[in-house]
Amino acid sequence: MKRTPLYEAHLRHGGRMVAFAGYALPLQYTSIVEEHLAVRRGAGVFDVSHMGEFLVRGEEALAFLQWATANDASKLRVGRAQYSMLLNAQGGVVDDIYLYRLEEAAYLLVVNAANIAKDWAHLQGLAQGFRVELEDLSEGTALLALQGPKAAEILQGLTEADLSKKRKNDVFAAQVAGRPARLARTGYTGEDGFELFLAPEDAEAVFEALLAAGAVPAGLGARDTLRLEAGFPLYGHELTEATNPLCTPWAWVVKREKAFFGKEAALAQACQEEVVGLVLEVGLPREGYPVLSGGRPVGRVTSGGYSPLLGKGIALAWVERGAQGPFFVEVRGKPVGASLSPLPFVPLK
Repeated sequence: MKRTPLYEAHLRHGGRMVAFAGYALPLQYTSIVEEHLAVRRGAGVFDVSHMGEFLVRGEEALAFLQWATANDASKLRVGRAQYSMLLNAQGGVVDDIYLYRLEEAAYLLVVNAANIAKDWAHLQGLAQGFRVELEDLSEGTALLALQGPKAAEILQGLTEADLSKKRKNDVFAAQVAGRPARLARTGYTGEDGFELFLAPEDAEAVFEALLAAGAVPAGLGARDTLRLEAGFPLYGHELTEATNPLCTPWAWVVKREKAFFGKEAALAQACQEEVVGLVLEVGLPREGYPVLSGGRPVGRVTSGGYSPLLGKGIALAWVERGAQGPFFVEVRGKPVGASLSPLPFVPLK
């Protein structure tokens, strides 16, 4: 089991450690609901050092990324970031990623922890024939996510960078608590916030400085309920190698006007199913629970849990395209009424 640079700090702050993507990470420190609400109402800090980071640079870095990713990397100016996806030859999703343009010909690509080895092999294969260098920075990078409406206020007290001039998806270098960092105004909770890329030896000092400034430590449990409320996909749940991204609410990522690996295969497939949001009358939906309509299964829950803001069980589910309600989710063998909900479940900030 791998440990992030914050492992000892997590234990010191009472983190309940679990195994996730090969790492020992805190599920929670106090309670998932308490940490969830702390992020929605103030600020929380997550250790996401398990994520993977690849540096892509060289004369044909942009041309390579245009071929390797589904979004339009040519729209990225230096200092900006975008959400994107890697597709396989069948048009399925290899991974969903975040792409940061650091310099004119240098990009940082952040991938899901469980997919680091797979993504690295995929990109190495696609890089053949391009004048581009790829470097895996995952082991040498710590990553913190400071999220919540008070994130900017808290971070501003620890850096000389003028955060009031930084927009969503900006990325820039700055000192935080006296340590060099690369900051990005991005996140995975639906709140305003920043992600801090750090040298491993600086992570604990910055983590403690953020806590001393008013952020609360938050674990994997709150991170998942926050992203679910925000209607964001989780790889391995809503997105898989068999998922056609054009059949999802995140189809906007796929730019049909450019050529990229997997495009033709994705365009050739008809969408038999679609991702929907469901709010349950009672009970908590869990992954794999059947979705019923007209007395028969029409889909399955891919992510489900309790929404602290709505006070109800919510779910993302794949269902037959065009299936008509009323819908029910089979919770512990009993059908529970569920209404369709637009995504996100709560307003994004």
